[in-house]
Amino acid sequence: MMSELNENWPINLYSAEQVREIDHIAIEDAGISGYALMQRAAKFSYQCLKKHWPQARSIAVICGGGNNAGDGYVLANLASAAGMEVVVFHLLDPATLQGDAATAYQSLLANNVQSSAFTSAALCNIDVIVDAVFGTGLDRNVEGHISDVITAVNNAAIAVLAIDIPSGLNANTGQVMNVAVNADVSATFVGLKRGMFTGQGLEYSGKILFDDLAVPATAYQRLAGPLVSRLQLSAFDRALKPRPRHAHKGHFGHVLVVGGDAGYLGAARMAAEAAARVGAGLVSVATRASHAGLLSVARPEIMAHGVETLADLLPLIKRADVVTIGSGLGQSTWARWLLAHVMESDLPLVIDADALNLLAEGDDQSAGNWVITPHPGEAARLLKTDPQTIERDRFCAIDLLHEKFRGPVVLKGSGTLIADTAGAVFVCDAGNPGMSSGGMGDVLAGVIAGLMAQDIEIDQATKMGVCLHATAADRAANSGERGLLAMDLMPHLRHLVNLI
Repeated sequence: MMSELNENWPINLYSAEQVREIDHIAIEDAGISGYALMQRAAKFSYQCLKKHWPQARSIAVICGGGNNAGDGYVLANLASAAGMEVVVFHLLDPATLQGDAATAYQSLLANNVQSSAFTSAALCNIDVIVDAVFGTGLDRNVEGHISDVITAVNNAAIAVLAIDIPSGLNANTGQVMNVAVNADVSATFVGLKRGMFTGQGLEYSGKILFDDLAVPATAYQRLAGPLVSRLQLSAFDRALKPRPRHAHKGHFGHVLVVGGDAGYLGAARMAAEAAARVGAGLVSVATRASHAGLLSVARPEIMAHGVETLADLLPLIKRADVVTIGSGLGQSTWARWLLAHVMESDLPLVIDADALNLLAEGDDQSAGNWVITPHPGEAARLLKTDPQTIERDRFCAIDLLHEKFRGPVVLKGSGTLIADTAGAVFVCDAGNPGMSSGGMGDVLAGVIAGLMAQDIEIDQATKMGVCLHATAADRAANSGERGLLAMDLMPHLRHLVNLI
């Protein structure tokens, strides 16, 4: 079943090891030969090439070793038979090929198509480059001659089709292993590789197309081990029930936003408005007394309270159903005092921004009734490491965060990851680079809190909130990613929650 990135895709994402296990089951138990799978993979990849570059007349196929090279050799054969001008490069001696890859190479030679050592000069007058260098098994940095070849491909300003996965991209983590092919289209098959959907994977994979190569469903059903799942907003259809005619504001929960130290009132305002826009019945803000009144002027529907003493804070907590803390909170004595008292309550919490940084300074704490929403820098502080380590393996990072803090975890970034209370991991592949602007995290915290206030269970609210936020950002970016502001999401959030 061939499909593009859409709602008809499988929801499961797989590690490289799991895809190899599916292959093994298909070959051993379903009676599909490895060479038949290779032919199907090459045929699908060739179809992708013709679909996206129908005017292409010449291609260069760059082959490494192993079955990914075999896919490339079969594709070259198909293209040559169809009358295309085909140049084939081998980066490893074809005489060392074994099994199905060797069969594919011999078939190429039998059809009078030759391969040669790579030269960048030979890329002149080529319409499309086909990357068949590395498959999903890469787990080391790409160096030496192959690194030079990939760099030449990226510098060639020629369209690139990657077979299965861009060479140099780690299929498990989404990390670029020193250098990777920056593909325009990736034709992937059997199982969607999780590394293509987070970190650097989305950037380097380009447009992803998928085909299951007619592998039977039983091969997937027999697979052991935990799976990662894609999240789509359509999965939350009817999660928000229609409101009865007799409804009033008290039926839809009260969110308390705690934050907004001097100079940062806007962060608290964005979180508060986001909670209201997704349907919370009441929203209050606990902030500095010196500027609380300004919030009522900017958004009169939000109840703003100056909080400087415990007597100011406790009545607000008592009236709330959900608290989100961290937006514009700062790290002052005031901020530390607020966090300590909020965490003494038994209310569901959304902990974001500076509340996470303060949490990282203290003794380890965990609770099942809170959501933490770190970006990679905050995640690094929580795990006592550095952002580069977080980004090298985001799946490992979210597992560690969940193990340490227990409740749902949102690891923000390209391909945001969510771990639910049980530790199951999900990926949101919506969102865009326009979200790289101040306040986006504050809006997300407010969205999640606003859903929780409406009696959406904490795991559901977290996953649904991430999808709503990212989808709203995609809609807001229709007029351009550059210059996208967090407040631009508000009308789209309101529209989307009335569709689900």
